[in-house]
Amino acid sequence: MSATEENPMVLILSILERGKGKSYMEMLTQRDIHFHTQTMGFGTAPSEMMDILGLGSNDKDVILSLAPKQEVTALTTILRGNLGSSRYRGLMMELKLSAINRLTAEMIVRTTPEKQIQKGEDEEEMRNEYHHQLILISVNQGCTDEVMHTARGAGAMGGTIIRSRLAETGIMSQFGIQDVMAEREIIMILAASNIATKIMDAVNKAHGVRSDANGIVCALPVERAFKV
Repeated sequence: MSATEENPMVLILSILERGKGKSYMEMLTQRDIHFHTQTMGFGTAPSEMMDILGLGSNDKDVILSLAPKQEVTALTTILRGNLGSSRYRGLMMELKLSAINRLTAEMIVRTTPEKQIQKGEDEEEMRNEYHHQLILISVNQGCTDEVMHTARGAGAMGGTIIRSRLAETGIMSQFGIQDVMAEREIIMILAASNIATKIMDAVNKAHGVRSDANGIVCALPVERAFKV
């Protein structure tokens, strides 16, 4: 069994208050978690809800990091003991990867010192997976307010939006889907697994591919989520 198979790669998605990203990435790097990609987003939660959750302003730094699962487990053990601090005023989610190119995995492994995997509590936690889902909703630009209103009605607390561009719109027209905008917005919603399906069904019914929003909806299992 290779080192990668023993210690698989995971994706960390972190959504932080704008301006916190640099110090957050420095913290991750100090804990042997490298390979970060940063972009910008903005939140959808009302300001009073942001205050209740302690998540600061609606402007967000969105950071994607690749790391061995062993390093993330060590980090989340520390975060569990500091849930009330919210130094970076945001959320960190651990997502399972189904595949990664070999050279990237080898580079990540080489930048990570070998450590003993702790057994016991962390091992039990890894079996207790998928209590949350990360819902991704891609819609035409300008439709996010309506979509989030629907999502909140189905139980969503809020979301984060990043701008994007659809590389190919022609294939959708082949299915009779018109007015698809190249300029898109992606809404990311973290939801408990027991309500994620309800949110997705509501959004798809009101804002699906054949609606004015041309919404595309999918979800990823989140192994763990922490306030950071």
